[in-house]
Amino acid sequence: MTDRINRRSFLKNATAAGVLLGMGGIPASAQTPENQKREPAVRYRKLGKTGLQMSILGYGAMRTSDPAVIRHGVDLGINNFDTARRYMDGNNEEILAKALGDQRKKVVITTKIPVGTSERMAADIEASLKALNSDYIDILLLHGLKRDDEVANEAWMEVLAAAKKAGKIRFAGFSTHNNMAGTIRAAIKGQFFDVVLAAYNFKCEPDLTAAISEAASAGLGIIAMKTQAGGYEDARMGGLSPHQAALKWVLNNPNVSCAIPAMVTFEQLNENFLVMSGPFGWIDRKTLDRYGKVIDSRLCRFCNRCAGQCAAGVAISDIQRCLMYAEGYGDEELAHTAYAELAPTANLAACRACPGCTAHCHNGVDIAANLKRAMQRFV
Repeated sequence: MTDRINRRSFLKNATAAGVLLGMGGIPASAQTPENQKREPAVRYRKLGKTGLQMSILGYGAMRTSDPAVIRHGVDLGINNFDTARRYMDGNNEEILAKALGDQRKKVVITTKIPVGTSERMAADIEASLKALNSDYIDILLLHGLKRDDEVANEAWMEVLAAAKKAGKIRFAGFSTHNNMAGTIRAAIKGQFFDVVLAAYNFKCEPDLTAAISEAASAGLGIIAMKTQAGGYEDARMGGLSPHQAALKWVLNNPNVSCAIPAMVTFEQLNENFLVMSGPFGWIDRKTLDRYGKVIDSRLCRFCNRCAGQCAAGVAISDIQRCLMYAEGYGDEELAHTAYAELAPTANLAACRACPGCTAHCHNGVDIAANLKRAMQRFV
């Protein structure tokens, strides 16, 4: 299903934001009569068995502090927004609520809570409802599950089931950065969860794509995050930007209902919005091929195969994600916040006495070099 936004209205909004159509990703020299005439369009896909129609470009509000940017997304026609209880020390949900205002019932809100005791999780749901200024949450996710057995945790499912019964949440799911194919398949088997938010981009392993296909067949809705593969601005690309191409690659998979790239500025929002109007083509493939070679040794694929290789228990994949926040996103605050959330037994403390990292990455990531840079940044 495709709804089109009036081109004049879009240009007015983009100009007001200081970003003209075309500046976000299609340079003037590359515009053709065909793409100059193409009207920006909002495209929708159904989110698995939930039946929700999601704009394929969702809004990742994790790092957005300006409500006006989020509101611009609403005006453009984006209808799903992602936040979490932990983001910005609990303030991100409030920023999103302020931005949505009277449009709240016209959009889908996804938020996340950390797992813990049943009492703590129930309290977090209440806190999210208050912060979001809403009497219900459309999609509530358990934040950052890693193991198959976590997906089957009965106590956590009881909390979600009770919240559903009380009308506080409509649908339940979880987010995952590690062992994503495994947790998705565990969710398919368990038949409890409605949605999974997974880190998915053009550098992910084929098995994750296969698991996503299996999820779609089972009615499990898949939302993609980390879609721009780190978004490294310092990649040696000769002036080319791979970010639109990376987002197109994700949305080219019909089994992904929507993607939620983190957007902070009007420019980023308008650049990503244009992706919905263009197919994934030859130039995009060539751009990603070049970008992939540049970031191959830096970008963790979150396959979690390195788990257990460190005798001291260092969480190699999680630390590399923190490093990506700093080096790719350029967000030092987020990087240090994520690192501070790691258990003392999983952080870099043990690396101080290590004579040399021997962990090996199946995908060719230089783990030793990454952990060395992480030590310089976080310890």
